[in-house]
Amino acid sequence: MPDLTVNSRLSIPAGELHWRFSRASGPGGQGVNTTDSRVELLFDIETSSSIGPTRKQRLIDRLGSRVVAGSIRVVVSEERSQYQNRQLALARMADLIREGLKPPSKTRKPTKPSRSAKKRRLDSKKQRGVLKKKRQDKPTVDD
Repeated sequence: MPDLTVNSRLSIPAGELHWRFSRASGPGGQGVNTTDSRVELLFDIETSSSIGPTRKQRLIDRLGSRVVAGSIRVVVSEERSQYQNRQLALARMADLIREGLKPPSKTRKPTKPSRSAKKRRLDSKKQRGVLKKKRQDKPTVDD
């Protein structure tokens, strides 16, 4: 089994990845009932030695709903061959871990509109009101 390369600085050894195989439903002809083409890939975050404690905590925080009992699970049964499903599972696991390890985005610092922006906004509102007022004026008999 190959190691899982997440990015240039992080590679998860194959020994930390746990595989399960089962029969997949769906197309496959006669072989569908005999081959275990459904792939389940498990990565236990808590017992991993390749990820530091801060990265572990970040993964658990960012992937909260995906983490069950300290593990991330990816299930693939799209292809008919087990090999292709394994490749897809590895790619999805790498994407998931990469996404979970991204640093949190900077919080937005609330700002107030400038004085000139307020003036422009009020001027445009007044101009719009004048335009609507002109439309309401009915011509009189004297005109």
